[in-house]
Amino acid sequence: MHRWRGLEDIPQDWGRSVVTIGSYDGVHRGHQLIIGRTVTRARELGISSVVVTFDPHPSEVVRPGSHPPLLAPHHRRAELMAELGVDALLILPFTAEFSQLSPAEFIVKVLVDKLHARAVIEGPNFRFGHRAAGNVQFLAELGETYDYETEVVDLFERGAAGGGEAFSSTLTRRLVAEGDVVGAAEILGRPHRVEGVVVRGAQRGRELGYPTANVETLPHTAIPADGVYAGWLTAGGERMPAAISVGTNPQFDGTERTVEAYAIDRVGLDLYGMHVSVDFLAYVRGMAKFESVEVLLEAIADDVKRARALTQEYDTAR
Repeated sequence: MHRWRGLEDIPQDWGRSVVTIGSYDGVHRGHQLIIGRTVTRARELGISSVVVTFDPHPSEVVRPGSHPPLLAPHHRRAELMAELGVDALLILPFTAEFSQLSPAEFIVKVLVDKLHARAVIEGPNFRFGHRAAGNVQFLAELGETYDYETEVVDLFERGAAGGGEAFSSTLTRRLVAEGDVVGAAEILGRPHRVEGVVVRGAQRGRELGYPTANVETLPHTAIPADGVYAGWLTAGGERMPAAISVGTNPQFDGTERTVEAYAIDRVGLDLYGMHVSVDFLAYVRGMAKFESVEVLLEAIADDVKRARALTQEYDTAR
């Protein structure tokens, strides 16, 4: 898959393409419908499929300080889009100047002059251009002038997550923040993932016999609610069952919120400085302060036992 950072990265001889535009944070099951249709339509026409997205999130430029927690960084979104068969990903730097483009200017500058759109695939609520003034009706109207077709895909799916609400990135972020990682996974189509570099912490896990990878998460990451979770720690391409702790470590009067993962039954791991990922499978219990270290150790042992069983059950079912 081609990856372009800005309009200037697009090859001058780039041919016609089928395009979809959006933040696509999380590339959840609703997004997958639109992106999948984009890929299918491109193959029907014998041309390339392109996903256009933005960095930073437009809200951070339009309303500074309002950047939403992110369900997936751009490199992860690119991986997921490549798995869906996308031919090219265009990440547009979203600046104050760019935000001033009218809907018509955006269409000409991006879709017509650079991507030579033959078709544009969007969800029904797609908005674009200055003050989000453009919609799918306007997109279709200008398609008659600039020779591209517009197709609207209903991206909404519903399930048990969120009490039957339509699937969306907003709902997914809420479920993650509440610690409902099972509900979030229903929408995403996979467990929610957090990434970052392993840094040195207080070493208390090692002292207790449960050495953890202290993950310094990427900026704006959507981190689950405080508690203990079952999931996986992936490092160096190896995926390991893990018991994961999110919180401030109240047992030792901690103040800094951290994500720490204990790779179950693994000895002698040295992950310092490595970029790792943590996938959240299930909530095990809330964060608590125990009456003694001995009681804490009993709780950790039970956490590990439950996390081991949950990850084994999940992998066996697949």
